[in-house]
Amino acid sequence: MTKSESACSRTISHSSTISIHGSSKYNLVCAGCSGVYFDDRLKCPDDSGLLRTKYHNRQIILKDVPGMGRFHDWLPVHDVITSDSGPVTYKSTELAGELGLKNLFISFNGYWPEKGAYIKTCSFKELEAFPTIQKLKNSGKSLVLASAGNTARAFAHVSAMTGVKVYIVVPASGVSRMWLPEEPTDSIHIIQMGKNCDYTDSIHLAERISALPGMMAEGGARNVARRDGMGTVMLDASVHMKRMPDHYFQAIGSGTGGIAAWEASMRLLDDGRFGRRLPQLHLSQNLPFAPMFNAWNARRREIIKDTDMPDPKKLIHEMYADILSNREPPYSMAGGVYDALCSTNGTMYGITNNEAKDAQEFFERFEGIDIFPPAGVAVASLLQAVENHNVDADDHIVLNITGGGVKRLEMDYCLHRIEPAAYAENANVPLSEIIHKKVFA
Repeated sequence: MTKSESACSRTISHSSTISIHGSSKYNLVCAGCSGVYFDDRLKCPDDSGLLRTKYHNRQIILKDVPGMGRFHDWLPVHDVITSDSGPVTYKSTELAGELGLKNLFISFNGYWPEKGAYIKTCSFKELEAFPTIQKLKNSGKSLVLASAGNTARAFAHVSAMTGVKVYIVVPASGVSRMWLPEEPTDSIHIIQMGKNCDYTDSIHLAERISALPGMMAEGGARNVARRDGMGTVMLDASVHMKRMPDHYFQAIGSGTGGIAAWEASMRLLDDGRFGRRLPQLHLSQNLPFAPMFNAWNARRREIIKDTDMPDPKKLIHEMYADILSNREPPYSMAGGVYDALCSTNGTMYGITNNEAKDAQEFFERFEGIDIFPPAGVAVASLLQAVENHNVDADDHIVLNITGGGVKRLEMDYCLHRIEPAAYAENANVPLSEIIHKKVFA
């Protein structure tokens, strides 16, 4: 028995894991120590590196279903996802023409039925929610996660569709984003934090709650279902173009979406039909809070708190796209953002609030659809790349619009507010103060 097989056996016997049998479509491989595991887990016991899915189907065969379910071969779920939610790729004409780009492709992740886009929470976080909740639905446990806003809305939406209970910790700044295109159900429990708390505080409280009986931590960046769900953006774009792009643009808060794009690209490289070179990652953060941008420009694997994010809560408060804030991003660990940028000869951008706002308006003027602030940050980074000649006119470029179409959604749906079920002043409050029958039933 190998070291990894021994660890696997120990984990399968633990009550909080879900066994995967020999017929499984994938294994998990540690990006740090290369240990191989045959059960679902969030962490390698011997290394801090991210675990990755290694699918038995080296070449992807698309399923004849709408939405992200057509990429079933490379999603860590056994039942095909049947929702029409999924990324939609189209070739830009108006924006591309304005920028002098011949092969600019937009991955639109929001609501735009005229383009075939049906993500009803208007955020690509929905791509994470469907596979994550599908993996959990037969476990008998409730899912616990933290969110700055869009992730909470996505998981609440899928919870309303499936009945799986979710407990979502949200900072006060994210409560305004708590809406759904349907009536909220009793399966959704939002826990609002105090005004001085941010997304990282929400993560810490969610970790404490997830240790309670009957609860399961969603896992954040360590959850392969989340990453592979987001990776369908790269898959959809490459299938549409019949090749991988030369460049991929996305705004990041934790950086998980950038990691997901890199991992999907490595699978496409191994597939052999989509090109022989990984796309260059162009990842952007919203100034003044940009710890990964600062660390990468200093060519450091480690983020130095006092240097890269001094007085972080003040800086986060000053951000336009405050949803792009995480004080503990998966940057340094094996398989994290630093490695993704190194592997792809990537670039990081720091985008000011005004640049993001202007880019939002610029995109809507030329493409005809509203987009979220984080997507505006990504558009601004593309504008910088064009101005600085980081891309050529003939290059194949994918711009990930991670959220948009709320104005269009409001034409078709009545939006319903999700009221918080409990309140926590900070991440260290006694759980007895927020736990009561109504919330944790």
